[in-house]
Amino acid sequence: MTAAGPGTTAPAPAPATRRVYGAGRPFAWLLLIGGAVGLFASAVLTLDKIRLLKDPSYVPSCNINPIISCGSIMRSEQAEAFGFPNSLIGLLAFGVVVAVGAGLLAGASYRRWFWLGLQAGTVFGIGFVSWLMYQALYRIGALCPYCMVVWATVIPLFWYTTLHNLRSGVIPAGPRLRVVVREAARYHWVVPALGYAVVALLVLNRFWYYWSTLV
Repeated sequence: MTAAGPGTTAPAPAPATRRVYGAGRPFAWLLLIGGAVGLFASAVLTLDKIRLLKDPSYVPSCNINPIISCGSIMRSEQAEAFGFPNSLIGLLAFGVVVAVGAGLLAGASYRRWFWLGLQAGTVFGIGFVSWLMYQALYRIGALCPYCMVVWATVIPLFWYTTLHNLRSGVIPAGPRLRVVVREAARYHWVVPALGYAVVALLVLNRFWYYWSTLV
């Protein structure tokens, strides 16, 4: 490749819509492992849902006590928010996340629209999970261990996807926001840790009347 000399024009930078963006290996591993964990939990929930549909008396293996009860969740209207089992959304969504993580580890780079699509998916995921969490705690009054695995998986997927897109320029950031993003990247573990702490406190508070009887 030769440098541009007198009378020549340097190639113009590629438009933002045509640029490709890669990702570091830690983020790629997060997508791969997090997606695999979510995919496993969704698969277990789907299989148990099928068994429950075949046999209404079926008791899922994660029915442990009155609070930890997958059956109570699966029989609720909220378990089919869009007219079909929510776990089918997990099978599709986490399957995509696994594929993206594997592609990044293999050296793939993706266009901006692709990353924005992943961002939109994680935003939907954190919103949907928050709604399901509220329904489980304050409407159904029961917890599903595999659902909680999905909650725990979506939190870092959303956060680190957002952080990656801000740092890489997929999501435009002004000077002030870039400073915030740099600091957030230094202490990247704080937001997921706070998320887990909030969920744990909500669960403890909601079912304290039951937990206190076990002490």
